Amino acid sequence: MTTRKKRKAPGKAHRKGISLIQLSEMFPDEESAVRWFEMVRWPDAVMGEESEDRPCPRCGDCDTYVTRSGRPLPYRCRGCKRYFSVRTGSVLECSRLPLRKWAYAMYLWMTSLKGVSSMKLHRDLNITQKSAWFLAHRLREAFSGDPGPFRGPVEVDEVYMGGKRKNMNAKRRKGLTGRGAVGKTAVVGVKDRPTNQVRATVVNDTTQETVSRFIEEHVQSGAKSYTDDSSIYLRLTNHESVRHSVGEYVRGQAHTNGIESFWAMLKRAYSGTFHKMSAKHLDRYVREFSGRHNVRNLDTIDQMRLLVMAVVGRRLMYRDLSADNGLDSGARS
Repeated sequence: MTTRKKRKAPGKAHRKGISLIQLSEMFPDEESAVRWFEMVRWPDAVMGEESEDRPCPRCGDCDTYVTRSGRPLPYRCRGCKRYFSVRTGSVLECSRLPLRKWAYAMYLWMTSLKGVSSMKLHRDLNITQKSAWFLAHRLREAFSGDPGPFRGPVEVDEVYMGGKRKNMNAKRRKGLTGRGAVGKTAVVGVKDRPTNQVRATVVNDTTQETVSRFIEEHVQSGAKSYTDDSSIYLRLTNHESVRHSVGEYVRGQAHTNGIESFWAMLKRAYSGTFHKMSAKHLDRYVREFSGRHNVRNLDTIDQMRLLVMAVVGRRLMYRDLSADNGLDSGARS
């Protein structure tokens, strides 16, 4: 008689998530959302009460007070004589969407590992697709800044983003000559092994000079780097490569599996969620995925708080997104 092995109880999750039921209980109305946003931005101030812990977003003066009129600009600065709210001085400024919808959007945006399309935000938040597209790009502004360089060791790799040639229209397909990455946009990335952090950006080309400049900006001098055997990495010092061209992918500590895993997530989002990332806005999508990757081990509520703080001090106007060639086809992503 054979005995069946007892299944081990599942281990405790390393991070704490939030269910949709919990989210609805956190933000049952607009007042609760305003209270939460103010608590995150001004943790030492009390909503609706005068406090020196609520500095003016425009001039920084702490001599502010609560107005009698209340919404939509409930506070006023005695220094610059201007009114403000929790939206002022952030990407939420001038937005007509309720803060409750912004909170739900942040939740969806941070918990969707393969990204969330503007069409889904449009349906889930009951807003227009145009508003959802603009909202998503404003959230991407939160990850527009990079902290200091990595100490290493790091993995460096490049990827080429773009649609398949067979799916292009005849005119565009006929204009492409060559093979491989022709007609696609190059992205270079680096992953720090000790911290598991990623930096990535769109580049005009993948020459030795361009790649070396990118690494100098994001990796400390003398740090160990691992790459594949592409000739664009020949200038690197303290460098070890694996020979992908002959089927070698791991040799001791030398491999690029970490950064390639990040590329895999980005490509899944391209094909499965957005279906198209225009070259014009591709760098914003790359920043979104690297930023979300870098905070993925935090609890969901901490990710949302971090996003609120990160959008403060940043602005993005619709005209900046739609400039030059108008609202391009990437707007449907």
